[in-house]
Amino acid sequence: MTALMIQGASSSAGKSLVTTALARAFRRRGVDVVPFKAQNMSNNARVVEGGEIGTAQYLQALAAGVAPDVRMNPVLVKPEGDNKSQVVVLGRADQRLSALPWRERRGLWPVISDSLNALLGEHQLVLMEGAGSPAEINLRDTDLANMRVAKAAQAAVVLVADIDRGGAFAHLYGTWALLPVAEQALVCGFLLNKFRGDAALLAPAPERLNELTGIATLGVLPWLAHGLPDEDGVAAPQSRNQVPTVAIVCYPTASNLDEFKQLEQVADVRYVTHAREVEGGELVILPGSKHVAADLAWLRESGLAAAVRAHVAADGRLLAICGGLQMLGERLTDCGGVDGDAVGLGLLPLETCFYAEKETRRTATRFLQLPPPWQRLSTLVFDGYEIHHGRSHATGSVSAALPDGLGYVSDHILAVYLHGLFEQPALVEALVAGAPPRSLEAAFDDLADAVEAHIDIPSLLDKAGVT
Repeated sequence: MTALMIQGASSSAGKSLVTTALARAFRRRGVDVVPFKAQNMSNNARVVEGGEIGTAQYLQALAAGVAPDVRMNPVLVKPEGDNKSQVVVLGRADQRLSALPWRERRGLWPVISDSLNALLGEHQLVLMEGAGSPAEINLRDTDLANMRVAKAAQAAVVLVADIDRGGAFAHLYGTWALLPVAEQALVCGFLLNKFRGDAALLAPAPERLNELTGIATLGVLPWLAHGLPDEDGVAAPQSRNQVPTVAIVCYPTASNLDEFKQLEQVADVRYVTHAREVEGGELVILPGSKHVAADLAWLRESGLAAAVRAHVAADGRLLAICGGLQMLGERLTDCGGVDGDAVGLGLLPLETCFYAEKETRRTATRFLQLPPPWQRLSTLVFDGYEIHHGRSHATGSVSAALPDGLGYVSDHILAVYLHGLFEQPALVEALVAGAPPRSLEAAFDDLADAVEAHIDIPSLLDKAGVT
């Protein structure tokens, strides 16, 4: 069995991006490679066979040319507040574990180990991603995502540091120094990420780091305009002129924000947290939510509920997705102890009940004939995915936008349960009059080109044991 693990000297070092880039680079060289992250923490998830996994591993699987699988991310933790989170195990939410304090969530390692061993037995190379840093000494007894996994697979480990934020060499040395000797022995190289400028100016730091640790710096990756969503999907997009302005309301537990990344190619996307920021938005979006009742309360407290109402009253377009759809109704009732009761915004005649069992499925459907200003979506195919505890039903007269209770339309309001609308060029063009020119496949190949240019890929494969 062969394995390579990408770990970070800190959070946001670029582990997910590097792993995605290497997955495509290895695949282009004919390597049967598969991604793996033992435990991920994110509210961005995708539906695959068997349930849901983190978006990062979903994209890594696509880059590797393999079908996404729940074993690639056997444990997914979805935050619902500062001290509360939902635990998803092998694609399914585990309510018992979710109710326990963090350090009492036992029994996850066998699931992780079984998933890892299965993938090691089925593929030529398992490309693993760590979480945070392997040297968080306060978390060593509960860390399931870093060196415990590396030791189980006897993986070669590459430590990545974000050089743009400063202190990268200290981060790398400090991380290595805090590891036990047996874990230090697994580290095969350092990688500097997000570099802007002349790499020649880094000398003699890489050489000195090598003297201190015996470990070489394998490459220096430049800052890349990669076009893929960040793990939590909330990085501020670059402002754009002469394109439609789209205001996406970013409540505290907004979920699946990654689905808007391609929209940034053809719109001025703004993630808004203040009422005044809604002004000027040609399209306002209420996205998904991990804790609908709490986010709805925040929407009112922040003044954004009133701003959204004013936008609709002025004939501005409002698109609501999943949790956003539920907020627009009259009432939320928690029938399964998973979210909370609340009074909705009352903009659509709907009621929603939350149940303990979460719906997770891929769904292909087609928009019905829609009135202005949504008419360009009429009859277009919508191939998306559902992730929700709530089920909504109409309490009065409202037109269906999608069949089977998957969407509703009322004048300038369109509400849908499906995620993924902005990942289909034809649907994006129907909404903002422009289709994203750069595909996901092109983004993967651009990333692979970048790592090929700055890292010795054959040497890295050799370190991982791929012959």
